[in-house]
Amino acid sequence: MPAILTTHARALAATLALGLAVPAALPASALARSAGTERTLKAVDTDHDGTIDLAEAQAAAGKVFDAAETDKDGTVDAKELKGRLSKKDLKAADPDSDGTLDRKEYLALVEQRFKAADPDNDGTLDAKELKTPAGRSLLQLLK
Repeated sequence: MPAILTTHARALAATLALGLAVPAALPASALARSAGTERTLKAVDTDHDGTIDLAEAQAAAGKVFDAAETDKDGTVDAKELKGRLSKKDLKAADPDSDGTLDRKEYLALVEQRFKAADPDNDGTLDAKELKTPAGRSLLQLLK
């Protein structure tokens, strides 16, 4: 009987250890995402006030647009955007339906996502707001 208890105790201990290890891994990925958000916030926050305003977001997005626009035709397509937008989002942001975004269209999308990430309408986004789904959606266009 003691051998059975020992086997059951080992199995229980292994199960508990696994159960505790898996949730511990989840916060690590969340922490990595959080560190990425903080890093992007610092890079975009040119006045160093701990927040991003629309002008800072659009300035960062303009640099991203310029870097992504590799074929020098004045627009970015899905290939140049390298996953920053889904095909559905690209189509929705493309009012002339040409399959590309020019700078004006890209910056309009940035403004739309900025406003969606600013629920208190104070005109700035802090780290907490940038960690929301709407904030992360904006960040995809700024890095």
